[in-house]
Amino acid sequence: MIRSNSRPRSAYAAALMLAGALSALAACSPPAAKKTEAPAAPVAAAPAAPATPQVPAGDYKLDKAHASLVFKVNHLGFSHYTARFADFDASLKFDPANPAASSIEATIDPRSLELPAPPAGFKTELTGPQWLDAAKYPAITFRSTKVEVTGANTARITGDFTLHGVTRPVTLEAAFNGGYAGHPMDPHARIGFSAHGVFKRSEFGIGFGVPAAGSTMGVSDEVDVAIETEFSGPPLATAPAAPEKPE
Repeated sequence: MIRSNSRPRSAYAAALMLAGALSALAACSPPAAKKTEAPAAPVAAAPAAPATPQVPAGDYKLDKAHASLVFKVNHLGFSHYTARFADFDASLKFDPANPAASSIEATIDPRSLELPAPPAGFKTELTGPQWLDAAKYPAITFRSTKVEVTGANTARITGDFTLHGVTRPVTLEAAFNGGYAGHPMDPHARIGFSAHGVFKRSEFGIGFGVPAAGSTMGVSDEVDVAIETEFSGPPLATAPAAPEKPE
């Protein structure tokens, strides 16, 4: 971002996550056998392919190696400045048979803000009192209060979002990207989601640099958040037992 004296300056906030979802994947039927011209002994019908195991209900934990939290703010009307938080966590209670009963809790460390090519002191400024005030408010949190199924693989998640010491409702539009009950090389259930939300930072007490009405001279009040996540869940029922340690 750029102030009037050409030094970048920006406003941020983060949002979180995710969750709610639906479940997974149906089996395919095998093609019918072709007729033979000559009479032949009866042939047993081919067995149907086994159904893909349903993603199990249970507790899921964020796989931090496969997750990202990115946000954008409009700068002077010229660009959408993009940054991210590197340190965040989430836990999900997931019920594929009743997605509306699912719930999510997430926490972000505002000190983990990562900026593209920041000038000296810029991150300190943004995590300081005028913006995130991370020393006074060391955590940003989201706790879902309602999950509404909106489509075959989509849900609307409303929750209490706490930023800068202020708690207000925020809504995320989430998409379930698929999952499995487990795999020999990954013997736990795994599910993935994408989520998107928008909120006004001024509603959370971070109004510095918001443009005057009718102007774009500043940093937008609206913060656009995009979340990509994978969660690891209950172990595969047929997972091999861990080898015993020698005595």
